[in-house]
Amino acid sequence: MSPIEQSGTFALGTRRVHRLGYGAMQLAGPGVYGPPKDPAAALAVLRAAVEAGVDHIDTSDFYGPHVTNGLIRDALHPYPQDLTIVTKVGAVRGADRSWNPAFSAAELAGAVEDNLRNLGREVMDVVNFRCMFDAHGPAEGSVEAPLTALAELQRRGLVRHIGLSNATAAQVTEGRRVCEIVCVQNNYNLAHRADDALIDALARDGIAYVPFFPLGGFTPLQSGVLSGVAARLGHTPLQVALAWLLRRSPNVLLIPGTSSVAHLRENVAAGGVALPDDAAAELDGIAARGAA
Repeated sequence: MSPIEQSGTFALGTRRVHRLGYGAMQLAGPGVYGPPKDPAAALAVLRAAVEAGVDHIDTSDFYGPHVTNGLIRDALHPYPQDLTIVTKVGAVRGADRSWNPAFSAAELAGAVEDNLRNLGREVMDVVNFRCMFDAHGPAEGSVEAPLTALAELQRRGLVRHIGLSNATAAQVTEGRRVCEIVCVQNNYNLAHRADDALIDALARDGIAYVPFFPLGGFTPLQSGVLSGVAARLGHTPLQVALAWLLRRSPNVLLIPGTSSVAHLRENVAAGGVALPDDAAAELDGIAARGAA
């Protein structure tokens, strides 16, 4: 059994995907802006991910912008039947590389159409609404209007399923009154565990939780405890951090990103890492210790 298969599966709407997927954000240029330095290497990573068994790719047309979706199309189109592509809408990139809100009904419709065109798809498997009330993290604000707009695109057959990204628990509750929410994508990892209660609540209702920055994102996760556990188990710290997330709850889907085939293989191997109870308990304490 491959590490991807060992990671298990979980429902993402009507699709069932392996819990260890791939995030395409790092395929764009520095700061997630512009083209990659080595487009051939980016294509190789995408192909290697699918060859390894990845059937769940996370992307957005505002990565680049319009860069990662073009790479995905060039590398993988025509797509394997079992490949689920998840995108995000609700933001645009400024010429100064800023991240800006864009969630009027017209902007959301245009963003979905851009994703469809640049990916070469007729329908998006999952579209997450990125809550941009604060570009730096979740902040309260009503999601009723943008989700109503996405639900209309779903009714028109352009979107199969809808999710939320960068959302508060209150926004998830509000969103579920507007339409079915199949996943929530938030910042979560060993050291950043604000969503513990939300993960458990979503698990009870069969809704996927997708941690972004599972390895710390722009500030890579560093912990003496993590390094010590990894050395004892004979794995890399990044593999152990990913294995901890897989163990955290059965509804957790991982989308670690990389622009390196070697790093991709390291991430994929995490699907086969089994954490002993004592190691998991030690890792559970990292957030309380401030990742020391």
